[in-house]
Amino acid sequence: MKNYLYTALIVLMVILGYNFPETFVQIGDYKLSKSIMPLLQVIMFGMGTTTTFEDFMGIIKTPKAVIIGICCQFIIMPTLGFTLTKVFNFPPEIAAGVILIGSSPSGLASNVMAYLAKANVPLSITITTFATLLAPILTPLLMKLLGEQYIEIEFFSMFWDISKIVIIPLTIGFTFNHFFSSTAKYLQNFLPLVSMAGIALIILIVTSAGQKSLQNVGSLLLLAVFIHNIFGYLLGYWGARMFNLKEQDCRTIAIEVGLQNGGLASGLANQMGKIATVGLAPALFGPLMNITSSILANWWGRNPPKE
Repeated sequence: MKNYLYTALIVLMVILGYNFPETFVQIGDYKLSKSIMPLLQVIMFGMGTTTTFEDFMGIIKTPKAVIIGICCQFIIMPTLGFTLTKVFNFPPEIAAGVILIGSSPSGLASNVMAYLAKANVPLSITITTFATLLAPILTPLLMKLLGEQYIEIEFFSMFWDISKIVIIPLTIGFTFNHFFSSTAKYLQNFLPLVSMAGIALIILIVTSAGQKSLQNVGSLLLLAVFIHNIFGYLLGYWGARMFNLKEQDCRTIAIEVGLQNGGLASGLANQMGKIATVGLAPALFGPLMNITSSILANWWGRNPPKE
């Protein structure tokens, strides 16, 4: 049951944010949305402290699987998101949020779920790392191509925001790990807990800020996010199968495609000043993917891939 505790915490944050929004929007004169950027930077720093040169060598060891995984990530999810906005006919800023979560890289949770699913964990880490590093270019580009019909997208502004949120703290963490490995190993004992708490707090803040919009489109948006997530797993898995990858690698790519970096998407929505609208789809996607991925990973874990 401990594998579901974090999922339960995330769901609790959504419930609290939705039912008591005024409590978690602002404390005194301080808007809690201002804490999203530093929280994400701490999370990315933590990811950097666990990143090694071995992770970058993964693309040399298994180039086919890594390239297929990254291509599936940045083709399937943005296309699905764009299609869903047309099917559900959401208001422009809500629709932009659906495309934004689809255009984001895979999240840190994918590595944990790959482990639970007895998938290829090194491949998962490599895909997550490279997808994250490509995000400053690909996420704004995809938003420009697919999302600008809904809201104005400033490519270089989004490029810089992602660099501040992801690339800079990730690089600092990686450098810290390389030169101060013993201290980095000590930090790794509690940084995952800090990251989990940070993601939970971000979801709480975004849900509170967007409570009024959720009242109007909540059920339909939840359905769209659920379809987005589930079809991410399905298309990721069968996309990998099409290229005759091993079952273990297919599971890995399915998880990488289905799980998105909702924290990053929420941070970008906040930087746009649209946390209460554009930020809603990422806020819902995070809790939902934790539930579905926990179920999928535990089921796969009980049915190890046969060589």
